[in-house]
Amino acid sequence: MQLYLNTSSPYARVVRVCLYEKELMECTELCWCDPWAADSELLKITPLSRIPTLVTEGGEVLTESLLIAHYLDAVGEGAKLLPADGLAETLALAGLGQGLMEAAFNVVIGRKHGGPDVDETLLGNRRLKAIERTLVTLEAHPSVLATLGAIVVAVALAYLSFRLPAFDWPNRFPRLQAWFAKVTECDSFALTAFE
Repeated sequence: MQLYLNTSSPYARVVRVCLYEKELMECTELCWCDPWAADSELLKITPLSRIPTLVTEGGEVLTESLLIAHYLDAVGEGAKLLPADGLAETLALAGLGQGLMEAAFNVVIGRKHGGPDVDETLLGNRRLKAIERTLVTLEAHPSVLATLGAIVVAVALAYLSFRLPAFDWPNRFPRLQAWFAKVTECDSFALTAFE
């Protein structure tokens, strides 16, 4: 398999963690790329030019981190990331994590291309409030460990610390920080840290 990615994408990190958890990293070639480049190798693979993109052994091109994770869960070894028992809870947690990740990513991209004043727009303000509300919800959310939901939330929180440290969520939400510390103590998180 081939995985197209970059070092700072939270979506790609979700897939990398899943590759380790499902014991598939050894049979996956990492293809580092710039999805914004007009001459990107990625454009030859998918017209979307989005990362992550996974090319399966059969040549199918998969995009969207949660869809790729679902595929890896089906073909890999080890514990199920989407267990039948507790599936709704896992998906609910994954949804919160994905929403947090999207809001944070869009704040970062908005500031990069629109400057800091973008936060004052209706859309920018909405994203910031969504991040804050989601952190409050996650602080109280009964969550499970070692599932796709936990992976997505943990990556989203790590991305928030990496790109938007002013939220200072680890000091403001101690229960969430304790949960995060447990989830990320495994090798799959240490080996996929943001750069």
